[in-house]
Amino acid sequence: MSTTERPRILVVGGGYVGLYAARRILKKMRYGEATVTVVDPRSYMTYQPFLPEAAAGSISPRHVVVPLRRVLPKAEVLTGRVTTIDQDRKVATVAPLVGEAYELPFDYLVIAMGAVSRTFPIPGLAEQGIGMKGIEEAIGLRNHVLEQLDKADSTTDEDVRRRALTFVFVGGGFAGAETIGEVEDMARDAAKYYTNVKREDMRFILVDAADKILPEVGPKLGTWGREHLESRGVEVFLSTSMDSCVDGHVVLKNGLEVDSNTIVWTAGVKPNPALARFGLPLGPRGHVDTSEKLQVQGTDYIWAAGDNAQVPDMIGRKAGNPNAWCPPNAQHALRQAKVLGDNVISGMRGFPQKEYSHANKGAVAGLGLHKGVAMIVMGKMKIKLKGRLAWYMHRGYHGMAMPTWNRKIRIFADWTLGMFLKREVVSLGAMETPREEFYEAAKPAPAPAAVKAEGEKAKAS
Repeated sequence: MSTTERPRILVVGGGYVGLYAARRILKKMRYGEATVTVVDPRSYMTYQPFLPEAAAGSISPRHVVVPLRRVLPKAEVLTGRVTTIDQDRKVATVAPLVGEAYELPFDYLVIAMGAVSRTFPIPGLAEQGIGMKGIEEAIGLRNHVLEQLDKADSTTDEDVRRRALTFVFVGGGFAGAETIGEVEDMARDAAKYYTNVKREDMRFILVDAADKILPEVGPKLGTWGREHLESRGVEVFLSTSMDSCVDGHVVLKNGLEVDSNTIVWTAGVKPNPALARFGLPLGPRGHVDTSEKLQVQGTDYIWAAGDNAQVPDMIGRKAGNPNAWCPPNAQHALRQAKVLGDNVISGMRGFPQKEYSHANKGAVAGLGLHKGVAMIVMGKMKIKLKGRLAWYMHRGYHGMAMPTWNRKIRIFADWTLGMFLKREVVSLGAMETPREEFYEAAKPAPAPAAVKAEGEKAKAS
C-alpha cells in the first residue's frame, strides 16, 4: 500500500463502473497528480451479461473476468472490503482478506459497489438456492446441472431420478430467461451422451411474480420469448411466486409442488447493503442519491454510478417525467463510468462538471444457441428482432462491450471454436472440494482397536 502524500482518489468497488472509472481517471490524470486506489473483495471484474453463457459452457469462465491489477497497472489495487467511511475525517476502514482492518485516508471518493441478489425470507432459499451474480456461481451451476444428469443416469430410484432432472428457475428478467435458455440448451446437448437420460425426462420450470418475462424488450418480444421457451418444453408460470423450498421441496403460490435439487434464484438485484454504513444520502430503495453530474447529493468530493446509484435520467425528465431514473444495466454503467471519471478530474482541478445524459439504445437477450430477442432504438424508431439475427446482435453488442481487447479476442475465439467443435459436457464438481480425495488418502488410519469396536457396534445394531 502506498504512503504517498499525493491526493488519493478512493474507488470502492472494482466492478464495471469501478474498473472503467479508474481507467478513465488514470488516462486523464497528469503524472503524479493523484493516487488512484481501488478496493474490492475480488481481484477481478466480472462481466455479468456473459454469466449465462459461461454456465452453459459456451465461453470459458476465465474469459468472463478481467484481472484488476493487469488492467490498472498504475493504480493501487487492494483486495478487501471497505466497512465504514468517516466523512468528517475523510478516512475509510478497509478489512483485508487476512489480518487486521486499517484506516485509509482519501481526498476524493467513488462509490461503485454494484448490487447483490435481491432475496426474500422464503423458507429453504438460503440453503437450497443458487444465485447468478458471480462467475463462481455460474461455474457451480454448470457443474451442478451436469452432476444431476450423472445421478439420473446411474440410479434405479425413480424419486431420486425425478428430483435430479427437475430444474426450477425463479425470475423472468434478463438473468432468469437467459440462464434457463442457455442451461436448457446445454442439458439438451448433454443428454445425447447418456444412455438413460433424454430431454423428455427433464423438467424445466420458470417462475415469475410479474405477468410477463423479459420486460426490458417490450411486451411483444417478451411474449415471443415466453412462447419460444415453452416450445422447447420449459414450463412458464407467471403472476406467481415461490412460497418455500425446504429440502428442495418447492411450493409455488399457484399450488404447484415439485421436488428439485436445482433451484436457481435470479429474481432481481438490490444495492449493496454495506451502503447503509457509509452515511451517504440514500433513495427509497437504498441507492446512493446522486445529481445529474453523478455527484452524491450534498457533497463536492464523492461520486457514485452504476447499480448502487440513483442517477436521474435526463432524457426522460426532459420528455416530461420528473421521476425518471437510469435503469441498472451495462449500457448505462459503461457510459456513466466515463462521465464519472471525467467529473472526478474536473472536480479535483476546480473545473465545471458534465451532466450524464444518455438515450436508451435498446436491449438484447440470448436464449440459447442461435436464439434471442433484440430491440434496437434508432431515434424515434424501434427495430424488433427475434431468432438467429437477434442472437447475432446479442453476441456482437456484448462482445464489443467486454472490457479490454485481450478479453474481446478470447471471447470471440471461444465463439469461433464453438462453431466447429462440440460443447464440453463434463462435470467438474470436485472443484468445490478439491482436497477431499487427498484428505481421504492422507488422513491417519484408525487404530486396530477402533476398527474392531466399529465392527462390533455395527453387528450389534
